[in-house]
Amino acid sequence: MTKKYGMVIDLKRCIGCHTCEIACKLENDVPMGMYWNRILTEGGKYMDAPKGEYPNVQRGYLPLACQHCENAPCVKVCPVAATYKSEDGRVLINYERCIGCRYCMAACPYNVRVFNWQEPVRIPDFDYGSADTPKRKRGIVEKCSFCEQRVNKGMQPFCVEVCPARARHFGDLNDPSSEVAQLVRTRKGEQLLEDRGTKPQVYYVR
Repeated sequence: MTKKYGMVIDLKRCIGCHTCEIACKLENDVPMGMYWNRILTEGGKYMDAPKGEYPNVQRGYLPLACQHCENAPCVKVCPVAATYKSEDGRVLINYERCIGCRYCMAACPYNVRVFNWQEPVRIPDFDYGSADTPKRKRGIVEKCSFCEQRVNKGMQPFCVEVCPARARHFGDLNDPSSEVAQLVRTRKGEQLLEDRGTKPQVYYVR
């Protein structure tokens, strides 16, 4: 059976520490001012804002990155086939083919892609990503790749490995015995914007 890589994020365990967000920047050499992986606060637009009214308030977090959709609209609109589905189900970008038209950004309902408007700025002023991280030039689109340079070696995405609360899980959704498949099945995994028909391969459990 063909693999279909996916991720399950346990919202009960996520503590909003932003470790995954920073680890993603480090591993993937993401420049200043850009994020492939963001932690949204469910209570409002400000960090750590609670939802509800005092004294009935609660705080929740929503980690958000590329959903690696099975029916990915970004793949359909790319005029040069720079965005594509890999054989194991990931949505990836061939950075050498990308022409910076940003059709994929317009088509994505999750707002999880970023664009290289200028030469990358990094502090410290050198590449800090993995040696195998694909390089990106100015004027193209970037996004989460499920750490393709790590997964291709049989490793976990860096955000999964470093999460201190063990809120992230990665594996083969087509394998019924895998941890991710079992979590989706037993804890009724939810997909973002399910009504759009994109069939995300990132699930959330509560």
